Amino acid sequence: MNLNNIRKIITKGSILEMEPMAKHTSFKVGGPARYFITPHSVKELSGLVSYLKNNELKYYVIGNGSNLLVSDRGYDGVIIDLSSHDGTEFTILGMDDESEVIRFEAGAGSLMGNIGRLMARFGAKGFEPLSGIPGCIGGACTMNAGAYGGEMKDIVTGATVLDPFGKVMHLDRKELDFSYRHSAVQDKGYIVAKVEFELERGDEEEIKALMADYAARRREKQPLEYPSAGSTFKRPEGNFAGKLIEEAGLSGYSLNGAAISEKHCGFVINKGGATAFDIYKLIENVRDKVYKNSGIMLEPEVRMLGEF
Repeated sequence: MNLNNIRKIITKGSILEMEPMAKHTSFKVGGPARYFITPHSVKELSGLVSYLKNNELKYYVIGNGSNLLVSDRGYDGVIIDLSSHDGTEFTILGMDDESEVIRFEAGAGSLMGNIGRLMARFGAKGFEPLSGIPGCIGGACTMNAGAYGGEMKDIVTGATVLDPFGKVMHLDRKELDFSYRHSAVQDKGYIVAKVEFELERGDEEEIKALMADYAARRREKQPLEYPSAGSTFKRPEGNFAGKLIEEAGLSGYSLNGAAISEKHCGFVINKGGATAFDIYKLIENVRDKVYKNSGIMLEPEVRMLGEF
């Protein structure tokens, strides 16, 4: 890859070489990315994707790295980092005293928690169940993230995306084709740049109280004190991954530093010193043991990147 050409595109963003991915994933593991590029704007992102595609160079897009397991060998390509430096890119699109709704747009790299707190300040309700998801807006839109009965599809009205060749386009809610942990973004290989929301007006203190309640529930039931990728497996139809794992006798099951949380069996955690391969192997072992016990093959929510 010709870095001089890349520097002509990325004039305000940053370009790093051999960047350890352990610094950019919530599992805190992973080898180096050959190139780690953070575009400053949609224009830079579009130019970068177009250049990489036209030159047949492989790339992978990340946000907060909260749903990603990168190989210990790293990634011999370009990581495109969409995380914003302050964790928030936010624009009000419509809000007046007569309207019952508040419309806003958030950058793909905006942290879910930061947007949730902003929504509370504006008295906009509907984001509360999602505000504790440890990821970015772009990734949450891509996978239609959900929690406590709420999903992105309930409040998203549209998104600015890039196609695999860097062309910028707009998709409305229908075109996003949301379903359980799915959107058209996945099917078509799009990159989410910005997401538009519409929320109802509400009371700021009630919204904050509800967010605090959800946060307390997470602290009580989830192993937030350890590095993890959140819920490791998708929910099987008519069942729960954590329940199936517990029934297979795997609560606390460990492999070196990787383990099934005793607090919530749906979480694979890094108790300290785990490698990416430890986590990968543990996930595969759990899938095998659960299948033998229940006949159900669990599907990981975590994305695997690199060679395992």
